[in-house]
Amino acid sequence: MWIHVLVTRITQPKFNAGVSALIFDEAGKVLLFKHTYRKFVWGIPGGGLEYGEQPIDAIVREFFEEANMNIKVEKLLKVASAKEFPHLSIVYLCKIISGEFKPSHEISEMKYFDVNNLPEMLYAEKELIQWAVSGR
Repeated sequence: MWIHVLVTRITQPKFNAGVSALIFDEAGKVLLFKHTYRKFVWGIPGGGLEYGEQPIDAIVREFFEEANMNIKVEKLLKVASAKEFPHLSIVYLCKIISGEFKPSHEISEMKYFDVNNLPEMLYAEKELIQWAVSGR
């Protein structure tokens, strides 16, 4: 039995999943994190799922680890797969419920941006924000 599992892990393509949180303030500005390790430093909060973890638990955990704040998931916005590589993105609409931002080794700053004046960031993340505010 263990040989079958080992062979499957080696021969099957790897597949990963990530979660993201879209958070808007009362004025409709979107929350972005300033990442310490990216070329395009500003981006949507999020991260990867751990083995056996539920997506909602993953986004709550990731947000707390990166910002020291608790969020509540309000609803699922989108599930999408990447064409270029085996990846699944799960995007939630969330709101901050408690905590005070504390920089981490991954995130140095958080800031709300006008959705029509976003900083330089990944094109796919800009598209996602525009999709979300267009009411789709």
